[in-house]
Amino acid sequence: MIQTCFNTLRSKFFMLFTYLSLTPSLKRPMTFLLFYLIIKPLSFLPLPILYLFSDILYLFLCRLGGYRKKVVYQNLQRSFPNKSEKEIEVIVQKFYHHFCDVLVESLYFLSISEKELKKRFIVQNPEVLESFYQDNQSVILMGGHYNNWEIVALASDLVFTHQAVGIYKSLKNKFFNEKMKASRAKFGLELVTKRELLKVCKRPQTTPIALLVMADQASTNSRKVYWTRFLEQDTSVVIGAERYAKLFNYPVIYTEIHKIKRGYYQAVHQVLETNPKTSPAGNITEKYTRKLEQEIQKAPQYWLWTHRRWKQKRKNEPLYQIYDTKQKKTL
Repeated sequence: MIQTCFNTLRSKFFMLFTYLSLTPSLKRPMTFLLFYLIIKPLSFLPLPILYLFSDILYLFLCRLGGYRKKVVYQNLQRSFPNKSEKEIEVIVQKFYHHFCDVLVESLYFLSISEKELKKRFIVQNPEVLESFYQDNQSVILMGGHYNNWEIVALASDLVFTHQAVGIYKSLKNKFFNEKMKASRAKFGLELVTKRELLKVCKRPQTTPIALLVMADQASTNSRKVYWTRFLEQDTSVVIGAERYAKLFNYPVIYTEIHKIKRGYYQAVHQVLETNPKTSPAGNITEKYTRKLEQEIQKAPQYWLWTHRRWKQKRKNEPLYQIYDTKQKKTL
């Protein structure tokens, strides 16, 4: 009864908000008011208070509302077929607790200070990047939607020796797109679109760059993909990072993110490939996939299970090879 009432109220609220936000005459003032009257003021609250909001949000998303719960259960059951229903349920609850923490932490990051950010994100082995920096060598840092990926982007230019460069996809709402870019770039991260990336890599560089890449999203819009086994399932993986690594011979590093405690994270760098041009096709992507899989298997609650990762289904495409979906052939 309670859940039915909640779902009805939630549906009516989103219908109203959608109407207001999409009505041309109201769209701009609505987003402006939403940001400056609600989102921005909340970002100044201390994290302990925001974590209270996270605990309440958990009740709505996991217990009452069930945000994408079917997707989460399906992903977990297929990824861990040997786990019991009880074990899956434990992971689900831990995931939603962490997911809500990531949401309020991302809100907090809108107003976080440089000093506070450096306390909350540290690198265990900075010498890995520093050795490439001393050789004036740009690199590619690969990771996934694991733990809090937003803090990695935000703090990267503060804690990495290289000039951090992040790839972003523009939001449809221009106001929130500008606010998102300003927030992520305020400590030095350079944000570029996919179209701008080639120019950035080709330009003369006084400071070597560290290109941040998350390659664990669904590859439904990618022409060339790498098919492999990932979490017990046939999975297509985007190959953009490998392509740029080979094109510019950028060493590839996997950056593992550990959650020390609530709101505190640690990065650990692991070199995947030092000479990409001589690496066999698909080898870098396979190494990345195995590292990400190991990280998820150790603590599955920290990956983004609400994502519809396996939308693209394998038909006759060969495993462990790069496949051109347009020309229907392996590369």
